[in-house]
Amino acid sequence: MTQIDAPPPPNEKPRRGRPRGAPDASEARQKLIRAGLEHLTERGYSSVGVDEILTAAGVPKGSFYHHFRGKADFGLALVAAYNAYFISQLERAYLDEERAPLDRLRIFTERAEEGMARHGFRRGCLVGNLGQEMGALPDAFRTALTTVLDDWQARTAHLLSLAQAQGEIAPHHDPEALAETFWIGWEGAVLRAKLELRPNALRRFTSTFLRLIENDTAQI
Repeated sequence: MTQIDAPPPPNEKPRRGRPRGAPDASEARQKLIRAGLEHLTERGYSSVGVDEILTAAGVPKGSFYHHFRGKADFGLALVAAYNAYFISQLERAYLDEERAPLDRLRIFTERAEEGMARHGFRRGCLVGNLGQEMGALPDAFRTALTTVLDDWQARTAHLLSLAQAQGEIAPHHDPEALAETFWIGWEGAVLRAKLELRPNALRRFTSTFLRLIENDTAQI
């Protein structure tokens, strides 16, 4: 996944029975989610402790354990929040019927680059970051992350199918295979952009991927 910006946490109703004087449950949870997304998209899961998240969020430890069973539970909640926001960004680009399908994909990558640039290319994709740490994470993360990636891939395959139907992509191509290739390459490009603190990898991958498709179509 790509860093577009730390997503606004979902609004939730306060739980009953919170301790007197504790922050509103929904507000405390939102602060924790936002702080977690900011820290983990930049530094990853293993290098960030719960106490650091609590300090950044300005939330007492009791509130953290009121909402989450522990760090792993918190991490899975971050994946869900990140995915919800990311899907909204995919839909914003992918469902823009005023643009041709491949232009929609290009627009998505440009907006993603803008999001990384706002943070000096120091924040990457939460899903990609966690995937790199999978050897140190509980097994539940593997299912959560692959489910998210499969969904992004399916949405992209649908968009590429539309492009194929409109003649932008050669008919012999498999949109699902192209979508898989896109996400494998895009996540690598995000990692490289974060490493180099510049957008070159994002631009190179996007232009190459689209040019190869479009050139193949032109040869028919």
